[in-house]
Amino acid sequence: MNPADPWRVPVIVAQIPDTGLHRAFEASEASRVAMAEIAGLREIMSASASFDLKLKSNGRVQVTGEVHGRIGQTCVVTLDPIENEINEVIDLTFAPPEQIRSLAALVDEAAQSEEEEVPDPPEPIVNGVIDLGRLAMDILFLAIDPYPRKPDAVFAAPAEIVDPAEHPFAALKSLKTGGAPAPTKKRPNSPPGDKDQ
Repeated sequence: MNPADPWRVPVIVAQIPDTGLHRAFEASEASRVAMAEIAGLREIMSASASFDLKLKSNGRVQVTGEVHGRIGQTCVVTLDPIENEINEVIDLTFAPPEQIRSLAALVDEAAQSEEEEVPDPPEPIVNGVIDLGRLAMDILFLAIDPYPRKPDAVFAAPAEIVDPAEHPFAALKSLKTGGAPAPTKKRPNSPPGDKDQ
């Protein structure tokens, strides 16, 4: 098993029958441990996928299905261990590499025309193979909450003790209450012609 690519379920496109292909599978314990390390998770208790593959025109393949998982994380507020369920539904199109650019351009045009439903960009068929395990792993990772928290967890900012003397209006308050020193009085000028004796 490649630690960088621990969940592999390759399907050769040329072997997909005209009636389509259904594949359902689960990740092994070794694959789950490796995936948890890659994703920075405490653990992955379960990971499974179910896909239907249908041949389309021009060598394209439509992949629909679901990815399910149960993952262990740490609450960002309480630091307690928590578990989260992942349930994702997908509908993707895989295409030969030479078609990716033109199909991606069509997706961009659809997005610019403000259509209600914009299709996802196509995924490439690599060397005539669609890796359903890698697809399931990517979908699982994208669904992970980066800031997990317990349902009842509330973040409370630490109380900050402020010195009243450092308050921006402390000087104003001292003037109002007479706390500021009185201004120094100037010595009156001597009348013209007077000289100090």
